Amino acid sequence: MAVWRNISYSKHELKYRLRYSTRRTMAITVHPDGRIEVIAPTGTGLKEVEARIRKRARWIVRQQLHFEQFRPRSKPRRYVGGETHLYLGRQYRLKLAKGDHDEVKLKRGLLVVTSRGRQTARRVKELITAWYQMEAKARFAERYWRIARRFIRLGYTISPPQVRRMSRRWGSYSKSGRVLLNPELVRAPTTCIDYVIVHELAHTVYSNHGAKFFELLERMMPDWRRRKDLLERTLA
Repeated sequence: MAVWRNISYSKHELKYRLRYSTRRTMAITVHPDGRIEVIAPTGTGLKEVEARIRKRARWIVRQQLHFEQFRPRSKPRRYVGGETHLYLGRQYRLKLAKGDHDEVKLKRGLLVVTSRGRQTARRVKELITAWYQMEAKARFAERYWRIARRFIRLGYTISPPQVRRMSRRWGSYSKSGRVLLNPELVRAPTTCIDYVIVHELAHTVYSNHGAKFFELLERMMPDWRRRKDLLERTLA
């Protein structure tokens, strides 16, 4: 049976999920959504658990902040004429038009949405969302394999990527060994898309965010910090 508890560290309130098992050592895990999970050997006292958490608190907060960069934080866009929407880092003003078929295209700084029937915000959103999905699959595949070749030359096995909508992350590396990319990432500049791809591909080599992971990230993309900052500024 698991229980939720809180512990204070500096100005942070660390909420963690504690459960016991037959394992011999205590394990602390920070999940991509920021959740903290502690698995302790059966019979371990609460004071010992909290002492361990306090000892690892700085690492826990650092992990949470690291994962935070991959969570979509952009303000919700309206789907009405005149609103601006991003594509590959550029702003496009939404223009609505009626026609014989449904279509979304870019034209001279405009994101033109043509549709049949009544152009409700819900319908316009559906069309733009589907367009982002289609564009993301094409753009991500192009960038992904361009970058993946560098990992393949080093002897690493790389699986094809998947485009999957995620509410809290721009990219992820699944337990099945597949890189997942959020289609909403197509709104960011190409340089930022490349950063997310490199970050997730680095997880094909190192599953955690230890020193070796960051050494590989630095080797593959020396300016990853600049790209990360640009991503946060663009989609904040």
